[in-house]
Amino acid sequence: MDRGTRGDLLGRLADAVGSVAVTHPVRVAVDGPPAAGKTTLADELTAVLRARGRTVVRATVDDFLFPRALRYRRGEYSAEGCYLDTHDHGALRRVLLDPLGPGGDRRFRHAVYDHRTDTVLAPPVTTAPADAVLVVDGVFLLRPELVDRWELRVFVTTALDRTVDRAVVRERHVSSRADVERRWRERYLPAQRLYFSAARPAEHADVVVHNDDPRQPVWQTRTRLG
Repeated sequence: MDRGTRGDLLGRLADAVGSVAVTHPVRVAVDGPPAAGKTTLADELTAVLRARGRTVVRATVDDFLFPRALRYRRGEYSAEGCYLDTHDHGALRRVLLDPLGPGGDRRFRHAVYDHRTDTVLAPPVTTAPADAVLVVDGVFLLRPELVDRWELRVFVTTALDRTVDRAVVRERHVSSRADVERRWRERYLPAQRLYFSAARPAEHADVVVHNDDPRQPVWQTRTRLG
């Protein structure tokens, strides 16, 4: 285990990205439960990489959702529905991960869906340079359908009950505490437990970030990253 400042962690992650030797963009997953801090970490890593001169494609799995009617076909609070029916992994592989991977043409789309309007998107195709970095944040990124599509796998973890309190603060302007707690305790957290049991994401991660105190994170790296 390593412990340090937020800057120490970000520098370590940026070094890990720089150590990856491939002839296509480096694909980085920042996985973790809702409200664990993965989006913030992915945004901060993006800023550090850009400051080091890297071209970064920033994406989120929430731009690869299925339409609402399919996401909630098992019920609004179904944990199985959250894990099985939420994200279009086929589209994620087809338009983003595979084009930027080995043998890909580097022509990609960063999104296929707008959750605010529940509509399908078809943004223009963009071509990434070969030395670009793709940083994707989101839940369930290390599940079997996706785990082999990343050159660097980061798993952000915190006590699941703590994510409920963070979610209440984050969503206080759009949802009541009771609504947030019900979604977390009936849908999101049980879905994470399904994920942990089925996919064991922490075992597949190159870096596990313990984010209980974001200012003083603790992290564990795999041997292959040095």
